[in-house]
Amino acid sequence: MNARERILVTLDREPVDRLAVDLWCTPEVEAALRDHTGAATELETWRALGLDKIVWVFPEYDTDEGRTAWGAPLRRVRAGEAHYDEVAAAPLAGFDTPESLSDYPHWPDPERFDVEEAFARAREARRDFATIGPWVSCFEIYCQLRGLEQGLMDLLVSPDLVDAVLDRVEAIQTSMMTRLLGSGLFDLVFLSDDLGTQSGLLFSPESWRRHLEPRLRRWCSLAHDLGVRTFYHSDGAIGPLIGEILDCGVDVLNPIQHACPGMDPARLKAEHGDRVIFHGGVDNQRVLPLGTPDDVRAEVRMLRETLGEGDEGFICCSCHNAQAGTPVENVLAMIDEARQNDSFPR
Repeated sequence: MNARERILVTLDREPVDRLAVDLWCTPEVEAALRDHTGAATELETWRALGLDKIVWVFPEYDTDEGRTAWGAPLRRVRAGEAHYDEVAAAPLAGFDTPESLSDYPHWPDPERFDVEEAFARAREARRDFATIGPWVSCFEIYCQLRGLEQGLMDLLVSPDLVDAVLDRVEAIQTSMMTRLLGSGLFDLVFLSDDLGTQSGLLFSPESWRRHLEPRLRRWCSLAHDLGVRTFYHSDGAIGPLIGEILDCGVDVLNPIQHACPGMDPARLKAEHGDRVIFHGGVDNQRVLPLGTPDDVRAEVRMLRETLGEGDEGFICCSCHNAQAGTPVENVLAMIDEARQNDSFPR
């Protein structure tokens, strides 16, 4: 059973030879793993590590240098060993009415997403691995355009503006998704909206139900109509909304940030494990970057006994990206412990 087969069998809840193990990591960690394995490319690295990598294939967008596809200017930031781009300004600041949105010059053209290049990468990856793409979002993009603080205020004082912006965001991405997923080259679609903080929801369930729930339902329906599974990402303490999120048609839930209240793995498995595949779980704030390899192994064993109870319904992975400076030996311990198959059918 190769990596692709193991992921697809896990998604189908059929017997598998061992626990599937994925990895999310920053470019710095990937480079360290490439050095460790001596691999020349990303895919060779995943093969050398024995990962059941779900390979991200997100189409590039033909945009001005230094801006996102949505027109947000970027700046390069260094934090310790990490380097990354962050949004430097909210380009929709000042566009405060639904009518003003027509004057915004940077709405993406769905035809400018490079789907042909994405198809080529997907064909190469799916020889051995499952594929996921594109990355689509509603509120995360809204906050990229309006700023996080203003975005949260808009939910309270300008809900009609929120709907008007999200209508455009949804329509543009739906067009791009239809082109991409209709190819038959993708196993999953990546739906992402961070709804939680470390201690609770980022905004009210009522706001989620008005602005995000119907759009999530439509995207899940579109993906399923095109034969693609839905992979939903939200960090934080989202326990109160998980049931309603799954009702929208979500097949895989990530990242299961169990350090947050209301996200106990055993409870989540008992309440929702019969209708969703859990992905993630390995603590990325303390255990993976700061623990010992034995700590990491104990974390993986705890997760396979809870989220993976019954030897099904769980893909082990880092809880979001393993950050720059994460010890290679800890990543290797996570992978090795997950690959132990004593309790699985052969």
